Amino acid sequence: MVSNIFSKEKNKSSLSSKIFNVLRDNILEGKYVHDEKLIEVKLAQELGVSRTPVREALKQLELEGLVENIPNKGVVVKGISKQDISDIYTIRLAIEGIAVEWAMERMSEEDVEKLKEIYELMEFYTLKKDYLKISELNTQFHEVIYKATKSRYLEQVLKDFQYYIKTTRNKSLRTPGRLESALEEHREILDAFITKDPKKAREVLENHIDISKLNALKLED
Repeated sequence: MVSNIFSKEKNKSSLSSKIFNVLRDNILEGKYVHDEKLIEVKLAQELGVSRTPVREALKQLELEGLVENIPNKGVVVKGISKQDISDIYTIRLAIEGIAVEWAMERMSEEDVEKLKEIYELMEFYTLKKDYLKISELNTQFHEVIYKATKSRYLEQVLKDFQYYIKTTRNKSLRTPGRLESALEEHREILDAFITKDPKKAREVLENHIDISKLNALKLED
């Protein structure tokens, strides 16, 4: 039960953060649909908490753009639209090229080894058709690159983007042939880092994002 997660929580700020995370996950996973009204008292009862931390969590969700507080109607779900998905991939295309060049300059041999290890796991789970594990490893692969940039601002922005497209990516990986083509795209990215070829790394990464965007937007039609 969700209420057990919060039953011993003392710190109100920490409690509202936990509630925010639960509600955000529910929105991104489609448990709360677009235009659905989120009733404060009902959510508090479901989560086994008071209304105050729920109210604070809803305010944070509004700042994130995932809900909207409409006068005379209340808080309704906005979620992630097709336009949002398109925008995220377009912005990623613009800034991940910078990330890959900085990572190439600044990453250690240990970082390259991490990429190799993650890729080998991706190979294994691709054979097993384990979509959720591949999605998790996909995130880890890209986050090694983000961290290697040594830019906490760039890393945080790109990690947030990964989080917001997680559900869309999970669906995309289930389209016929996508699991195998995504693996090949990550192999090309890895090879570019192994050979220390920043131009090639940027080229194959941008190609990967382009293909991912096309697949994601097809799912939204």
